[in-house]
Amino acid sequence: MNYLNKKSVEDIDVAGKKVLVRCDFNVPFDAEGNISDPKRINEALKTIKYLIDHKAKVILCSHLGRPKGEFNMKYSLAPVAAYLSKALGQEVKMAKDVIGESAKGIAASLQEGEVELIENVRFHKEEEKNDPAFAKELASMADIYVNDAFGTAHRAHASTAGVAAYLPAVCGFLIQKEITIMGGALADPKRPFVAILGGAKVSDKIGVINNLLEKVDTLIIGGGMAYTFMNAMGYSVGTSICEADKVDLAKDMMAKAKEKGVKFLIPIDNIVADKYAADAAFQTVDSDKIPDGWMGLDIGPKTAELFSDAIKGAGTVVWNGPMGVSEWENFANGTIAVAKAVAESGAISIIGGGDSAAAVEKLGFADKMTHISTGGGASLEFLEGLELPGIACLNEKE
Repeated sequence: MNYLNKKSVEDIDVAGKKVLVRCDFNVPFDAEGNISDPKRINEALKTIKYLIDHKAKVILCSHLGRPKGEFNMKYSLAPVAAYLSKALGQEVKMAKDVIGESAKGIAASLQEGEVELIENVRFHKEEEKNDPAFAKELASMADIYVNDAFGTAHRAHASTAGVAAYLPAVCGFLIQKEITIMGGALADPKRPFVAILGGAKVSDKIGVINNLLEKVDTLIIGGGMAYTFMNAMGYSVGTSICEADKVDLAKDMMAKAKEKGVKFLIPIDNIVADKYAADAAFQTVDSDKIPDGWMGLDIGPKTAELFSDAIKGAGTVVWNGPMGVSEWENFANGTIAVAKAVAESGAISIIGGGDSAAAVEKLGFADKMTHISTGGGASLEFLEGLELPGIACLNEKE
């Protein structure tokens, strides 16, 4: 999927126009109802400020949580409007509904440079069904549509794709950055191109592995899914997570890598535990010596070194998924070693959202990475080469 030719907000005249912007304000809250991590809101500020500075009348929309298609004020975007008002230094007018009198009334009265936030689009079940009538109602408030929610770009919902049928549609700076960096890396990577895949299941990453085997020089497999590959090599994996029905597929993938001259690395040693718990007893064993009744919860020190050496000389690194149960201290060392190697590699480094992004940020390596994707599911589907409806629907440059 080549999205490098999509129009952005800079390619159109927004002055005096009502601009509907789909953002990703799906932020976490603490027990007191305060926003505990505003990163996603902050990521949207560049696009919002650009529109304000260029005299647009800005209408923001987003989902928050899973209100299941009904008005549930527990999932109201009001706290986001309060946060945005402070961040922008001007009032963000909060609508009481999505496509009702309040939202439409505020939209109609907006002056240039003013901002409205409509209520949670998922308060209507038509949003996730991508209902055309609902999309048309949303679109009726605006002259232009801007999608800047990469985290939901893999979903064909009314506010992420449907509205593009009724309005000129372009991307904001956040999606533009994702397209440019991730799309550029996949289309024309600086070599050697190293991909690191972790996480629990091979089944979640089959498409990604197959797509990357066509593009990379080295593919590194860690995390729970590595045990399916070890099993495919004839090793006993104890009680480690292993998808028996994917063992033949794992063999095929390793054969395909060999045929294409792709270096395919799986762990040579592991930290194994006697149970799945943070305080489990653990030991380090080679991959062909995992004892019965023990489960692998992290890569071992020899593997950390093997993987780090492969990352050192890379030109481009894409990383998606931790090397072990990285939220538990005893099983986080593999993920830390890989994060450190990527941070020090000097490569164009792309972290594909989700757990690996959280690990990199927690470990303090975030500022050493070229790009940390804002969408876990979307970045996986991008790496898989699947069409992302929220980007496919945007207009092309002439």
